[in-house]
Amino acid sequence: MSIVSTKQMLLKAQQGGYAVAAFNVENMEMVQAICDSANKLKAPVIIATSASALKYAPPALFAAMVYAVAKETSIPVALHLDHGNSFELCEACVKAGYSSVMIDASQQPYEENVKLSRAVVKLCTTYQVPVEAELGHVGGKEDDIKSENDLGTDPIQAAEFVKQTGVNSLAVAIGTTHGVYQGAPKLDFERLSSIRSAVDIPLVLHGASGLSGDAVRACVSRGICKINYATELRAAYTAAVRHVLLENPEAIDPKIFGRAARQCVSEVVLKKMTVLGCEGKA
Repeated sequence: MSIVSTKQMLLKAQQGGYAVAAFNVENMEMVQAICDSANKLKAPVIIATSASALKYAPPALFAAMVYAVAKETSIPVALHLDHGNSFELCEACVKAGYSSVMIDASQQPYEENVKLSRAVVKLCTTYQVPVEAELGHVGGKEDDIKSENDLGTDPIQAAEFVKQTGVNSLAVAIGTTHGVYQGAPKLDFERLSSIRSAVDIPLVLHGASGLSGDAVRACVSRGICKINYATELRAAYTAAVRHVLLENPEAIDPKIFGRAARQCVSEVVLKKMTVLGCEGKA
């Protein structure tokens, strides 16, 4: 299929009581692994690139890879900017063919978050591209995203934020953390339920790498319909490369460890999608 918007994809998930997985990618092998696994499960999928990844390679290059791989599948695939940190980056991604963007001004004062999110919504409306924003912010560190403390999303403020900005989906902070967990996270399910009652647009969970299947399913049952994964895919990819090079230190052909890494990423993707309940929802 060709690349599709996340708008109907997430609304369908919200109505169906399941979640769509958004997987951050760094290279071609990860794109191939994700699309292959999603195609096997007949599941919709979101392929995302972070602001940091777009310093490594430009939006047009990632877009070309995703479009080329996605058209060989029979499932809906969306291309998403994760944690866009500026109006200019969101604009560059939209012009490159991204079908969804996130503007993350969650660490700015509330008024600045509203102002920037509203500006990105206005831009993306012209291109018919949906916008995700974040209110409150998730702790931890991943790429250029760093926050020493969690700031939980306030349900009442969330409703006002959605009204003021017109965003299509909202990332919420309920106790998850970017990067690797140092201990079992304490998720605020009551807060999540309150946000779901106050806000009618799709809700997004960041920092899900490392959460148990039960915790993820509990979030989905309380209204989360998009869940982001990055750290676990990177860890799987890197572990596979290390293993191949340890077993065969004379290897110089990148395709050798690229294939192994692709297989490991594919296995992670299959497991995550099964937990989210999106199997067969394409």
